[in-house]
Amino acid sequence: MRRTTVAAPATPTVASEVEVFRTLFAAYPDALIVADAAGTIVLANPAAATLLGYTVDALVGLSVEALVPDVIRPRHAQYRDAYARNPRPRPMGNQMDLVAKRRDGSEVVVEIALSPLLDHGLPLVVAAIRDVAAYPRVQQAMRRARYAEFVAQLGRAAVDARDPQVLFERLPGLCAEALSVDVVRVFLLDPSRREFRVAAGVGTVPGEEVGARIANRPETPPGYVVQQGQTVIVEDYANEQRFEVPPAYGDLGLTSALAVPLSDRGRPIGALTARSREPRRFGADEQRFVESLANLLAASLQRAQTEEALNHAQRMESVGELTGGIAHDFNNLLTVIQGNLQMLQELPRLTDDEYAQQLVGSAARAARRSAELTSKLLAFSRRQVLQPSAVDVAQLCQSLADMLRRTVDQRIVIGVEMAGRCPPVLVDAAQLESALLNIAINARDAMPGGGTLRFHAGVCHSMPAAVRHELEDRAARDDDYVSIAITDSGAGMSDEVKERAFEPFFTTKQSGRGTGLGLSTVYGFVKQSRGAISLDSAPGRGTTVTLYLPRLHDASVVPDVPGIEAATLPAGLRVLLVEDDAAVAAVARGFLEAASCQVTEVTSGERAMRLLESGLACDLLLSDIALGSGMRGTALAELAQRLRPSLPVLLMSGYSSELPGAPAGESMPWELVAKPFARNQLLAAVARVTSAPR
Repeated sequence: MRRTTVAAPATPTVASEVEVFRTLFAAYPDALIVADAAGTIVLANPAAATLLGYTVDALVGLSVEALVPDVIRPRHAQYRDAYARNPRPRPMGNQMDLVAKRRDGSEVVVEIALSPLLDHGLPLVVAAIRDVAAYPRVQQAMRRARYAEFVAQLGRAAVDARDPQVLFERLPGLCAEALSVDVVRVFLLDPSRREFRVAAGVGTVPGEEVGARIANRPETPPGYVVQQGQTVIVEDYANEQRFEVPPAYGDLGLTSALAVPLSDRGRPIGALTARSREPRRFGADEQRFVESLANLLAASLQRAQTEEALNHAQRMESVGELTGGIAHDFNNLLTVIQGNLQMLQELPRLTDDEYAQQLVGSAARAARRSAELTSKLLAFSRRQVLQPSAVDVAQLCQSLADMLRRTVDQRIVIGVEMAGRCPPVLVDAAQLESALLNIAINARDAMPGGGTLRFHAGVCHSMPAAVRHELEDRAARDDDYVSIAITDSGAGMSDEVKERAFEPFFTTKQSGRGTGLGLSTVYGFVKQSRGAISLDSAPGRGTTVTLYLPRLHDASVVPDVPGIEAATLPAGLRVLLVEDDAAVAAVARGFLEAASCQVTEVTSGERAMRLLESGLACDLLLSDIALGSGMRGTALAELAQRLRPSLPVLLMSGYSSELPGAPAGESMPWELVAKPFARNQLLAAVARVTSAPR
């Protein structure tokens, strides 16, 4: 029987072991440095040379101190001496971050593990060095920290700059730098929401130059983002089916994209997009970064809009205070002028004087035109006396359109569109009709060669944020209002003209063709009616003026019934007249005495109360509201009716804000006759008040 002998494996020689260890040392993926007791490098592997920016030969013989940043080098010598006294295998940097200095002076965050070779008879120490950034989690953390720093930069710019244009200029470049992408664009919707405007960007894309306009349709890239209302990521444009990809994207080699909607209180107003030539470039970190930038930009836009709305409101309020005060004083003067002209016209010795009647009539017409002008000033300053009632918007718009078709240029096509069943609004019907007519006349003048004029009304479903800031009732819902839009295809307005469009006496018409009070009157009426108004226009693109008026929810509200005529005024009516302006009092007294009234005249509320308390026989209290520095007419009316509950009260006013605590647009507790008044207006008001059941 043959015996088979199996040979034992060969034992490596000392030379082959050394070769194996040299190969392992050179191939090890971490940086390895062997240093002696003096800190001099005696061996280094290629990974160490790559990490630290040296060649292997340049590292050998170098002191390890050369690899330590200058700021910690003095302390490092102490750490090395302490380790030499108690060498043991251990990691470094348990209480601090370790940083290695590269040959070019740059620094890299590292982990270091020390292993002494004393047990092997060698007075050497092996340092294993690993670049921390090589860890995936560390890479992610560093990437997030980098994004956070960019967001912080933009945040500081947003705080320092009051103008969002500064962010428009900085954001695209900052975003492109942080993401290392090729194209960044900011799209903003125009007020009509029909188009996007390219507000800012970096990178050249045909058709998307800054200032270009893109239709807001779901098949366009920004239109799709706005429709979705959430972040959209495109991994590869070549496979995109959700919207139409412009050919220019492919020509430029753009492959992937990240788009975030810009929102104003939950409503999309635009989009921020980043595009790259790398496929699948954008992940969760990039999404959070771009969303943070979008939120900052949207917040900056909201702040700018809010500040502009506040500044505009303050400017208009200041002008309103001035014009209202002027109109109030002017109304007193007009009351005197009109009243005396009317009495002069009826003097027996002048009734047959044709020339005198002509002069008086001309003066009376001028006084009436002055009263109309004053009324417009009061409308702008929100101090006119309103008589709100239920108004059928659809019927009013249709009636107005029919009238305009008969009177304006036949080349202007007029249309009326109602969005479903339009509910009534609670406003002064005559003032609303006047407001719409003012807007329509402006539209006509903007279309000398013809065009289209359209009225559109319906329940408001989406009110612009800037408009909502102007509302008195901030808690109201959008659908608590009815929107009435008047759109023309005329010349449009520049930004400078839009800025001043609602100011009184501002006009772009030729001298003698307008007072500049049309739109300012509309503005004041809408604001006094607790509504708001917006203006959307651009040169060559026409104009849309939109009124937002309170919707009427109470169907029981009906228009006021016309009052009783002055002819029913009872003879011998005893009137207590309270007026601090002697000229105005003389006119009112003359009107009343001509109607056979017995008038007792005083100049203050205090004097009137003393007469009433002393038992003065009185059938009517007729008082101005503003009575100098003393008791106001409203306070007098309250005290008088408390003393004599059945006493009729009629107040005179130059403007409605003289009624303290009475909300604009709501019914007043007493009958009110507005100055300047003609004789028949005053006597008709007296008749209504005295004949009403108490």
